[in-house]
Parts: sequence; structure tokens; C-alpha cells
Amino acid sequence: MKFKAIIFDLDGVICSTDEYHYWAWKKMSDGLGVPFNREINNRLRGVSRMDCLEIILEKYHGPALSDGQKAALAQQKNDMYRESLKEMSPDDLSPEVKETLDALRALGLKLAIGSSSKNTPFILGQLGLKDYFDAVSDGNNITRSKPDPQVFVMAADMLGIAPENCLVVEDAVSGAEAGHAGGMKVACLGDAASKGAGDWNMQSIRELTDIVK
Repeated sequence: MKFKAIIFDLDGVICSTDEYHYWAWKKMSDGLGVPFNREINNRLRGVSRMDCLEIILEKYHGPALSDGQKAALAQQKNDMYRESLKEMSPDDLSPEVKETLDALRALGLKLAIGSSSKNTPFILGQLGLKDYFDAVSDGNNITRSKPDPQVFVMAADMLGIAPENCLVVEDAVSGAEAGHAGGMKVACLGDAASKGAGDWNMQSIRELTDIVK
């Protein structure tokens, strides 16, 4: 076995919450009169909530916003996002993902989550994965977001496994950069894979079972 543990990003890897994020950010942006589209939304992948807000505010030309007003805007977006997440259920976990997770666990690998999202525990609960992972490092316990490696390094520490023995699975370039910065190999899906950001760039998460052997 090449690795002892796999650390997964959540959004875009274990599940897809992109549309929930997109529409919540768009509603908030519309309220400010700030243009928001898919291209801007793509820049938010793997980024903390407050850093996402700063990216959106690059096109804001209204009165200066205080830190308190920015915090309120971020909370407004999160409230709309969490409300929409209530629609999620175990049916939103694809058979492909669940079968791959079970296959990796059967190989004796430790499994963890490394996500910038503070909503990670809620999402895992909605998907029926609340107690599935051996460790969860997320936006609730980190102070720096990707591409800083903190979230992945903390996940490895929680598992008690050296970073060089961990494989990160990501769909965002910033996440792939974070994994590499933490001294880990990275397998990519989606946008990150199309840009060749990983040590392995996959078409399907099922490829992980071959990569780890």
C-alpha cells in the first residue's frame, strides 16, 4: 500500500453542494447590487467564507463596509445556504462515492475529511456519514484556509499518521496546492484534474482503489 490514510475534501468530492453555495452567494450579491456569475463562483472553491466574501466585494462600489457588516453579510449567506442544505439526504450520496469509501476502508486505510467549510458536520449528518470518518478537520478548527495546508496537516495529526503517508483527494486547485504544501500526494477530480493539479488526475473517484495499491 502506498498510503496509510486518505483525506477527502468535502464539497465536490464526497458530495456536490456547489449549486447551494452559488444561489446563496448570488442572493446576497444581488442584495448589494454586486455582479455575481459562475466564473466568480469558481474562484470561491475551497476558500473560507470570509475570504469568499472579500472576492465578491472586489466588484462592490457602495459605502465602505465595517467588519461587523461584512460578518452579517457572510452570516446572511450561510443562513440561506444552511436552509437549502436541509433538503439533502443520504440519497444525495452517490453509490460511486459510498462504494469507493467502503472499498478503501476494507483495504485498511484510515479515512478523514479536510474541508474549509464550517458546515461540514451538518452536511455529513444529512448524508448519513456523521460517524463514518476517522477524523474531521474543517472550518471549525482551522484559522487559515486553503491553499494553506493547515486543514490537511491537522487531519493527519488527528489520525496520528505522518503527512507523507496521507493522500489528499481534491477538486479545487487551491486544495491541491494545500495538499502539496503539507507534504502530501494529491489525487484530483473535476476542475483541479482538468488543470493537471494532482499527482494523479482522475475521471472518477473509483480510480482511488488502484492509486493506493
